Amino acid sequence: MADPNYFAGLDIGGTTVKAALLDEKGKGCGDMVEVRSHGSEGYRATFKQLRVALDQLCENAGIAFETIAACGIDVPAPSSDGVIWGQANLNEDWVGVNIRDEFAKEIHRPCTMTNDGNAAAYGEWLLRPDHDGPLLFVAPGTGLGGGFVLGGGQLYEGSNGLAMELGAISVPFREEDGSLPECAGKGPGSLEAWVSLVALRRRLEIELAKPENAGHPLAKADLPIKEKAFQLRDYCEKGDALARSIFGHQAHILGWAMGDQASELDPGLIVIGGGLAETGFRDWYLDEVRKGFEERAPAFYVTAPVPPFRATTRFDWAVGGDFAAAIGVAHKAMSLV
Repeated sequence: MADPNYFAGLDIGGTTVKAALLDEKGKGCGDMVEVRSHGSEGYRATFKQLRVALDQLCENAGIAFETIAACGIDVPAPSSDGVIWGQANLNEDWVGVNIRDEFAKEIHRPCTMTNDGNAAAYGEWLLRPDHDGPLLFVAPGTGLGGGFVLGGGQLYEGSNGLAMELGAISVPFREEDGSLPECAGKGPGSLEAWVSLVALRRRLEIELAKPENAGHPLAKADLPIKEKAFQLRDYCEKGDALARSIFGHQAHILGWAMGDQASELDPGLIVIGGGLAETGFRDWYLDEVRKGFEERAPAFYVTAPVPPFRATTRFDWAVGGDFAAAIGVAHKAMSLV
């Protein structure tokens, strides 16, 4: 009797690689793995870490490496047919290289590749066995990622694999002085320029410079803005007015943008990922997203106008945590065999 096949998923981030292993039925095997990525040191340095992750997966599951039949990888950058088109948080040597094919040569296994937003969207769809309809995924983090899965579980990637760069869509908001915030690679006034960790830092710096916030502990703290922004989440957990106003503003704009996405895609289910899914104020945040959504979206994308007047667009938090993308690309690898 032949040994069973296993399928690995490797989610490559700028800082870490998260890895998952599935059996032939798509069931998880052993503990998931997280290792440093060394993405800023070049793709060859990261390949070594990917092999470390694969070896740890095999050890955790008690299997031989030879039983891994195929591998899925995802990258934090725009890519098309295995080739990265934009540097993002990676070293410049990643750009223009067919990462998928190069890694396949490295491990002597077929590989598939997509971007991290697509992978996480697919992973979230797979982790909802009772949901067979479309799913729109959006993840505020250092940037703003997204992905879309059609009903039945078909991942929509576009003709070049570059679809659903949600951070690049334009939103009709301006700074108090009338200017449009900038975001590298996304254009002025983009959604990512308003909803991301980078945007959070900018907004916090603006607010702390105002006289009315001079007495706030973060205004008095002798810390870099990155550290202050990191602490802002703790303040929001405690109900701090300044922190709530900043996070609430981002949530409102995110909801507004999802109103436009509902008009385009009618997803029915919008899932929000990223670190905010783990916070104690996530219910409040999601309420603020819904308010922005209901302000922008036509009423029938909120509630059906005919009995039984069901909700037509639901919001939910991601359930896959940090490993949804790894699960998604591991499942995609199953189609290679």
